[in-house]
Amino acid sequence: MEVLVSVLVTGASGFIGSRLFNALEREGGDVVALVRNNGGQSIRARIGDLTQPHTLETACAGVDTLYHCAGFAHAWAGDEARLSARHWAVNFEGTRNLFEAAGRVGVRRAVFLSSVKAMGEPGDRCVDEDWPVEPMTAYGQAKRAAEEAVLSAGHRYDMHVVNLRLAMVYGPGGRGNLERMAAMIRRGFFPALPETGNRRSLVHVDDVVAAVCLVAEAAAAAGRTYIVADERAYSGQELYAALRSVLGMPKARSNIPKVVLQGLARTGDCIEKVLARRLPFNTEVLDKLLGSACYSPQRIHQELGWKASVTLLDGLRSMLECDASH
Repeated sequence: MEVLVSVLVTGASGFIGSRLFNALEREGGDVVALVRNNGGQSIRARIGDLTQPHTLETACAGVDTLYHCAGFAHAWAGDEARLSARHWAVNFEGTRNLFEAAGRVGVRRAVFLSSVKAMGEPGDRCVDEDWPVEPMTAYGQAKRAAEEAVLSAGHRYDMHVVNLRLAMVYGPGGRGNLERMAAMIRRGFFPALPETGNRRSLVHVDDVVAAVCLVAEAAAAAGRTYIVADERAYSGQELYAALRSVLGMPKARSNIPKVVLQGLARTGDCIEKVLARRLPFNTEVLDKLLGSACYSPQRIHQELGWKASVTLLDGLRSMLECDASH
């Protein structure tokens, strides 16, 4: 006989999923993780594979609330075309398979962790959920299609579903751009960035966990899509200066001009082609540092009262303290 549980978390071994899983356990929840095999698990788990639909109904049986944190998030633009099929298989078809199975067996509530990349690039604007531009990358397109599948399943099965479009997430255990940037600054390998007035949205992992738990419980969130981000966005230079501060390093005496950085980035592009491997500094990385990607969290704030509570400096400290302990 299947043991009933209250909560199922996918991606529970990942950056966000593990943080959510631990938070739910601390609250006394009856929590299990969805895993592809039963080898060496230190947490309660059920077997299921997003790409194998027949495994998912059993995994979801008896579950009240589903948190879907799993996904494929390879972020190097140079691999975009090669990995397009995997983005669609995991991020779209896998999500659709999971929410269809959840609906069929009577899961009441389900939250999908999507991405702001499900929206088109905003350029210099700060955009909200109604931004009409379609995503250009396979990752973004698959996430957008998955959001639509989630809402469709919610409607057909009378299931409380919510899409969360996460801005760049950072914090303890992360392995993203900010973490790599901090490591390079610490070693003295990262150039001092100029102030270009760009704006980039981000959010601490603990604020993401708070938003996930809130939308699962809030009746007003059913069938909605929300951006999850700090209220303010930061320039690349602000992030650089904040990291130096948290690392205990003095302020940079001068900044490298943008034109010089562009030349260094193009050099990185050329070396990548020769070596056939990714380097820590290229035009893609430079664009993320000096370009804008600003997303407004006003909808979730106005409708549900959610607001990021972790300050940038405190969030960076928690990130770096975790790195130091490992």
